[in-house]
Amino acid sequence: MTLGCARNEVDSEELAGRLEAAGWTLSGSDEASVVLVNTCGFIEAAKQESVSELLDAAGSGAKVVAAGCLAERYGSVLAAELPEAQVLSFDDYGDIGARLDAVLAGERRPAHEPRDRRRLLPIAPADRAAAPGSQPPGHGAVLPHPGGIRDLPPGLAPVSGPRTLRRRLSGGPVAPLKIASGCDRRCSFCAIPAFRGAFLSRPPEDLVAEAEWLAGHGVRELVLVSENSTSYGKDLGNPRLLDELLPSLAAVPGIDRIRISYLQPAEVRPALIEVMTSTPGVAPYFDLSFQHASGTVLRAMRRFGDRERFGALLGQVRQACPEAGVRSNFIVGFPGETPADVDELQRFLSEARLDAIGVFGYSDEDGTEAATLTGQLDPAEIARRVDELAGLADELMAQRAADRVGEVVQVLLEEDLGDGTYLGRAAHQAPEVDGTTTVRGVTGVGVGELIPARVTEGDGVDLVADWLAVPSAAAGRG
Repeated sequence: MTLGCARNEVDSEELAGRLEAAGWTLSGSDEASVVLVNTCGFIEAAKQESVSELLDAAGSGAKVVAAGCLAERYGSVLAAELPEAQVLSFDDYGDIGARLDAVLAGERRPAHEPRDRRRLLPIAPADRAAAPGSQPPGHGAVLPHPGGIRDLPPGLAPVSGPRTLRRRLSGGPVAPLKIASGCDRRCSFCAIPAFRGAFLSRPPEDLVAEAEWLAGHGVRELVLVSENSTSYGKDLGNPRLLDELLPSLAAVPGIDRIRISYLQPAEVRPALIEVMTSTPGVAPYFDLSFQHASGTVLRAMRRFGDRERFGALLGQVRQACPEAGVRSNFIVGFPGETPADVDELQRFLSEARLDAIGVFGYSDEDGTEAATLTGQLDPAEIARRVDELAGLADELMAQRAADRVGEVVQVLLEEDLGDGTYLGRAAHQAPEVDGTTTVRGVTGVGVGELIPARVTEGDGVDLVADWLAVPSAAAGRG
């Protein structure tokens, strides 16, 4: 069971690959002898959902194992409060088959003590690639299979060299591809770097090989994920490596679209904007982590920018590609946030023309600087501000969708609704978070195809479009 973000999805597929290679068989939850829950530990609501899923799994009578962010973050503390589950660390992933063998045999290992994983790798990014430090999830190197690639169990990634072992847990034409783990930023509200560790990039040759394998399993769109994608390559000695990686991945046969997520505004360079808006097969999609628009609040968050700087960045993006998609998330109710700060955020949202807007209320996170700040707001006031901003966001997203009426968009078909109607996503719509596009009048193509369509109407954040039938050779990639 996987909870949380797309990064966790990749980690779960690594675990599934390792388990299958170790002789385990994936089964339905009713037949399972062990239930492995890949937990999320990002915010309070995610923690509670993870605990609830662990308790539900324990009720099935199966052995229960907690892995993932909640397990890594709290370790022995979680084990003491939840004796129904064995708690594993990221360091257990490399030998996960043996760990579950022990669980099934009734053994109970002491859970790890929580620690700051940033200390496991050198401070200098350039020293990390050759360091013997921790092995982050999603980076697991394995030795070649004794019988060669042909003898691998079905669904496992090839391991002709040191490659990530992975087994797809869901079908469909879209899959996440983890390009890096960890984060070196020190945002005052965020605990992720402490339990995910320092920033570490995956080698580009591993990413291209995994993209080729995913394409061979029916994937047509890759969503590149990490904690901070714009830092990709800095620890490999090339801070512009992302600019080179994107065209390489877009050139993989069978991959029609590359989408990149988790961009830090402070690290978005003109050269990266150029690559993202001009490379065939790369979606002009900018998932920009603004978090707020008041310079005062952003300084307290230990982040870059303000309304004017963010507006200028959006201007650069739209000058390069007027139809580019932009989404962002915002935290409301941060300690010390004043009504004037909220007004500044509202003004930015009204000016920015974002396709997708996420609004979240601030909550203290264990071990973060923000939890110690003065000026904490009453939860009821935070909830009021969230409701106000979320209502504005809904209106603005609907307006932006309406602005796209008349545009020709490239839609990846993901679900056949019958009678020539398909549900899919345009280039500005990421999976699960940015709305969908319903395409009518489709004939002769099916799920997994990337087709052109003209937008005819907006429905909130969603779009409705009519298929533009063109010869397949002229449709192109995009």
